[in-house]
Amino acid sequence: MVDVSRERRPNKLIFEKSPYLLQHSYNPVDWYPWGEEAFERAKKEDRPIFLSIGYSTCHWCHVMERESFEDTEVAELMNETFVCIKVDREERPDIDDVYMVVCQAMTGTGGWPLTIIMTPDKKPFFAGTYIPKESRFGLTGMKELVPRIKKLWEKRRNELEDSAEQVISSIKETPETPGQELGEKILHRCYDNLFEIFDEQNGGFGYGRKFPVPHNLSFLLRYWRRTGDEWALRMVEKTLEKMRLGGVYDQVGLGFHRYSTDPKWLVPHFEKMLYDQAMLVIAYTEAYQATGKGEYAQTAKEILTYVLRDMTAPEGGFYSAEDADSEGEEGKFYLWTEEEIRKILSAEEAETIIKVYSIQREGNFEEEATRKKTEKNILYLKKALPEIASDLKTPLREIQESLEEARRKLFVAREKRVHPSKDDKILTDWNGLMIAALAKAAQAFDESKYLDAAGKAANFILAKMRDSEGWLYHRYREDETAILGFLDDYAFFIYGLIELYEASFETKYLLEAVALTEYLLEHFWDEKNGGFYFASDDAENVLVRRKEIYDGAYPSGNSIAILNLLRLGRMTAKLEYEEKAAQITRTFSQAVSRTPEGYTQLMVALDFAIGPSYEVVIAGGSQADDAKTMLKALREKFIPNKVVLFLPSEAESPEITRLAEFTKYQKSIDGKATAYVCQNYSCKFPTTDIEKMLESLNTQKR
Repeated sequence: MVDVSRERRPNKLIFEKSPYLLQHSYNPVDWYPWGEEAFERAKKEDRPIFLSIGYSTCHWCHVMERESFEDTEVAELMNETFVCIKVDREERPDIDDVYMVVCQAMTGTGGWPLTIIMTPDKKPFFAGTYIPKESRFGLTGMKELVPRIKKLWEKRRNELEDSAEQVISSIKETPETPGQELGEKILHRCYDNLFEIFDEQNGGFGYGRKFPVPHNLSFLLRYWRRTGDEWALRMVEKTLEKMRLGGVYDQVGLGFHRYSTDPKWLVPHFEKMLYDQAMLVIAYTEAYQATGKGEYAQTAKEILTYVLRDMTAPEGGFYSAEDADSEGEEGKFYLWTEEEIRKILSAEEAETIIKVYSIQREGNFEEEATRKKTEKNILYLKKALPEIASDLKTPLREIQESLEEARRKLFVAREKRVHPSKDDKILTDWNGLMIAALAKAAQAFDESKYLDAAGKAANFILAKMRDSEGWLYHRYREDETAILGFLDDYAFFIYGLIELYEASFETKYLLEAVALTEYLLEHFWDEKNGGFYFASDDAENVLVRRKEIYDGAYPSGNSIAILNLLRLGRMTAKLEYEEKAAQITRTFSQAVSRTPEGYTQLMVALDFAIGPSYEVVIAGGSQADDAKTMLKALREKFIPNKVVLFLPSEAESPEITRLAEFTKYQKSIDGKATAYVCQNYSCKFPTTDIEKMLESLNTQKR
């Protein structure tokens, strides 16, 4: 007989702040959060630990929960055998990083939910990802696995412990001997390797499911600017265009889904992540600066419309993610039947939407499990709007206005549906990326609301997520700040502060960026081998202290830190920052040299380091409009390898001269805004002529 009361009795996750942990707080599994209480119980009762790692918008995490963790039979087996711990990978990326490496070492693969079974002293002897309730198709189910582990723990403990020791030995990093400094050749190799895997028909890289990987595109834009290779630009444009047309873009509510399950960007995995929005805003903004094409600016602005509407907290920070599932179904919130569209829109509007967005009466969306049509549709475009307008023999402006009016009506109707859950925790690292994206967009589009949003978020983090001793916290939710910051928190937030300074020229942001960099160097730097550890010297030791350089779904902290150090070094004349940046590239040079296409954010930094790169100081004259005009000309162009400092008129005694002492000698000429362009520690003659300034920055068209 099922104990119904037990099903609704909360476990120890009920006291947590993480939305993911709270999702599991009424499971019949006796979950603990990661902490001493769980480990002490495991030691006292001599039980292995069942560690489950996921995140709130993870579809297969939900599936495993429904199948197993909400099932009283499975829960009873788990409670009898293990001490069970749940971890939100977004709250504790340090734990996730270590045990994901374990899983990859033991199984050759990884993913979420991540399942680890380990000794009470955190040493793993079993790893896997999604585990079904019942065994099927070669996958061992929970009902079979748990009794098997229990028997092994009781009868063959020594073998499990020996296995765990071998696993730990295998994942302990053997520091590579620092290699030679990376040079321009590695940029060419990275480009060649990306070219080899580029999908010329659909854009993106590879021919299976597609992830955006915006830092690939940022590198290619810089490679195009360096070499004039039109294929580099073509790869960027094809990818950005195809993504925007596909179902991976939310054609009704705006913003990008996590990835496409097919090569054509058609069928998305429907979750939305803050970091994807941030990095894609940067890619589309830079593409606009490089090409002047309005459609890229429009996409960047639409993404920001979504973020400011749906992902912004009243306090100013940004939420983490939105789920793929609603009402127990993946994508239900986003899908449409033809009948629904005809009911919401006028007959004429409906016909247009059905043609333009490829709506089918039988549906174009298949259930993943059955591969059967569902009568539901993903809205996507087969062609760009100018081509569609030509096919329909309709003026482009007319069709744009018609589609926008219909989109708004569909959006209003969709808002009445049950929404996917929102992970409303605020993470310092992902907020840093969004602050950078907003600041870049504010400059490129001369849009004050983006600058205001970036400043409000940065001020929130500085006020609420920074300790009086100088260190950052990782997570904020419901007025609680927790978890010591990791490398990504510092690196990404410093990145955001640098961009915010260049957008606002408020010196306080640059001062904070320098202070946080000093803290990072003191508490994260590897004095023996170089590079930054992921966790500080004050953090909990989770098996091993790791360093990461791989640029995956979003860039690594070390890659972002290299560019931060280079930029701050140029802005403040602290040459020691540039030496630290060079040392990081030497530390990881052997790994990077093997597969440079896996380190494209590092390639972005390296492109800056190799140069030409520039320091630009704008000395404002007595006419405020002079400086605005000069800055606007500077910001409209794609000139990625530069830093910009601004000095108000002499009468205002600019604070920036105390941080960047060399600027005190750079005055305006004849009361006009004046540009000082420097390269390789040598400055050209100052100029009040915008065209001469741009010529000095090598902005001629290729």
